[in-house]
Amino acid sequence: MTEKTYETKCGFIHYWINKINDNAVSLIFLPGLTTNRRLFDKQIEYFKGKYNVFVWDPPAHASSWPFTFDFNLFDKAKWVNEILEQEKMTNPVIVGQSMGAYVGQAFLEAYPKTLKGFISIDSAPLQKKYYTGVEIWLLKRMEPIYLLYPWKSLLKAGAKGTAESEYGRKLICEIMAAYNGDKKRFAKIAGHGFKILAEAIEKNLPYEITCPALLICGEKDKAGSTLRFNKAWHKNAGIPIEWIKDAGHNSNTDKPEEVNRLIENFVNSLENLR
Repeated sequence: MTEKTYETKCGFIHYWINKINDNAVSLIFLPGLTTNRRLFDKQIEYFKGKYNVFVWDPPAHASSWPFTFDFNLFDKAKWVNEILEQEKMTNPVIVGQSMGAYVGQAFLEAYPKTLKGFISIDSAPLQKKYYTGVEIWLLKRMEPIYLLYPWKSLLKAGAKGTAESEYGRKLICEIMAAYNGDKKRFAKIAGHGFKILAEAIEKNLPYEITCPALLICGEKDKAGSTLRFNKAWHKNAGIPIEWIKDAGHNSNTDKPEEVNRLIENFVNSLENLR
């Protein structure tokens, strides 16, 4: 993987790519809130010789720091699009975990004809109809809640609340270690992320999935109402869903082989549509 940077109005985004050729399918891996590129280590390892691959440290996360918090969900989508255009990564398939899939939906709203496919891993729809007023209200006020908890409690909750496997929990602890001694930054990243999510929901846009799509969700996902959202999303939008047994919110780290197989089968189905 080749590390590169992209300059924005708020700071530099660090991203990594590996291209096999300009016409190949490009898997665009977008990690969830407070995580980084390492969330997709098992996917990058498996796919980097088969397709073009992209992964970033999201704005303000990990190496994409310092970064001012003057951006919204659509800015993130715009930056993804600009990087893909700059790198000539065609036939993109966004694979977003949690917040990464929200970015993917904003991308589809802004660039409805660009994506070849969309995969949501342990995320939820952006349409306002799925959310209660209380849920949106709380999303805007998460930063002070994070600040209330001791760092050790946040670390424990982060690991056990998002992953079921030993590998998945250890990985989250390693990712969160980057914020040791700087709980304020961690709380700011989380709080800002939830706030711009709420703002995107409140826009009440169609957020239609205009390309082939797949929902993936861990059966033991404990993050908020993810299970409820995925059941409703599948039922209302008719998007196929795959439930991952014994997996939590980071199902791609708990059951990487199974998730990789689902991603590969999805991409193969796109190839057959040509």
